[in-house]
Amino acid sequence: MFNHAPENYKCPICLGVQGIESENTLLKQVDLVYKDDLVSVYINSFWLKTVEGHVIVVSNEHYENIYEMPEKFGHHIFDMTKKLAIAMKSAYQCDGITVRQNNEPASNQHAFHFHQHVFPRYKGDLYEKQSPETKFLSEPQTRLQYVEKLKDALAKT
Repeated sequence: MFNHAPENYKCPICLGVQGIESENTLLKQVDLVYKDDLVSVYINSFWLKTVEGHVIVVSNEHYENIYEMPEKFGHHIFDMTKKLAIAMKSAYQCDGITVRQNNEPASNQHAFHFHQHVFPRYKGDLYEKQSPETKFLSEPQTRLQYVEKLKDALAKT
């Protein structure tokens, strides 16, 4: 329902969840913060300059968007998002959290696999002023420090 993935789409998120690193995905296994039977959490590869280290919460099974997401995945994604928000507040000392989830190209969905973004927010960070064109590809080694901070904070929740 309401699918936009092209024919023969190589889902970059499915590859990441399966542990496959290739030219078809930017997700690296070092980006993995958390994984269970239903969901995985990764430090996102693309960052906005003032809110670095945001995560994506993804379903381990392929669902393109919220319209086809089974409730058991949706509920678990929400529960995990809440845990991450609390962990992120502690680990990053941020002032707030923004949760964002896009469906279909008109909403700027770029990977056709459900994924929910959790951004750390800081007073005066200009998040709303940044356009999608201002995002930049972070380095895996830089992302690792955020992975470690969030894993430590999650272990304490």
